Amino acid sequence: MSATHTPVTYRFSFGPWNISTGADPFGPPVRNELDFARKIKAYKELGFDAVQFHDDDVVPSEWGWNEQKKGIAAVKTMLEGEGLFVEIVAPRLWEDARTIDGAFTSNSAADRRYALDRAKRCVDIARELDCVNYVFWLAREGTYIREAKDAKTAVGRIVDACNAVLEHDPQIRILGEAKPNEPMDQAYLPTVGHMIGIAYKTIDPARTGVLIESAHSILAGLDPADDMAYALYHDKLWSVHLNDQNGLKYDQDKVFGSADLRRAFDQVWTLEHNGYGRHGECVGLDVKAMRTTTLEESMFHLAHSKTMFLRLLEIVRGVDHAKVEHLRSNRRYEQLDMLILNALMGRSD
Repeated sequence: MSATHTPVTYRFSFGPWNISTGADPFGPPVRNELDFARKIKAYKELGFDAVQFHDDDVVPSEWGWNEQKKGIAAVKTMLEGEGLFVEIVAPRLWEDARTIDGAFTSNSAADRRYALDRAKRCVDIARELDCVNYVFWLAREGTYIREAKDAKTAVGRIVDACNAVLEHDPQIRILGEAKPNEPMDQAYLPTVGHMIGIAYKTIDPARTGVLIESAHSILAGLDPADDMAYALYHDKLWSVHLNDQNGLKYDQDKVFGSADLRRAFDQVWTLEHNGYGRHGECVGLDVKAMRTTTLEESMFHLAHSKTMFLRLLEIVRGVDHAKVEHLRSNRRYEQLDMLILNALMGRSD
């Protein structure tokens, strides 16, 4: 990034599910659920600008369209009253009984029709909320054994679903969110590279990009900063979900920078030096409070993640980039390594 550029003032978002009850696959809730309106009020209290939604975060999926429109209008009024906008909307297809074998890739034609109908309705919800960013997290688009589905056919069905969404509204943009595992054992589009490859097979590649979640890249054995750089090269990084992950385990959604500070630094470095945010892209968070956290402290993880981003941003902006380029050009990588370590430790020697 040129030093003559005006620094980006980043905008921040998270989803209401990030203020959670602490339930996990091996235990029940440990905190009471907070009222939806209370969660929305917390956004500005925590210094956030935008909301991430699933379709049924806004209105129940079983309601008819007329009833849904009334519910959407009420949510929109609530958001406007808090000075918030909607960054993304995503169809929550993975929790319905009809999608236990996948949604768009199900072996059941009836279940695939349900998934497409709900996907299109989610577009309608997004547009009612003045949101053009539509996220595809393909949670169950995979298999537990490879012989259960034809993988080539499955990939084609995912492209067909993308096309159906793009055709449904000429303004909507699809953001593919890749994850290599969980809940499915074997995902058909497990990485950012897979998602970007699919983008070029849709009817409108210019409206098909990606959302990158830090932990999902780590779970694939990849570095989130490299995935972000790859997507930025293609001009297809339209949102990020920053968090952290302690190795190749289940999806942990830790506070950003809490497991690997250098890795978090590199993500901020990549975003800052490659113009992310200059077109209004948000720094999204997808983080969960630790299970041991009390209800009274169940928003600290969000405040802490934003603070970590801003502190790392300050460090990134404070690094002498001319010195970095000098060390690079002379292949003095040991010195460059120490330059970054010193910056992270607040030292100048």
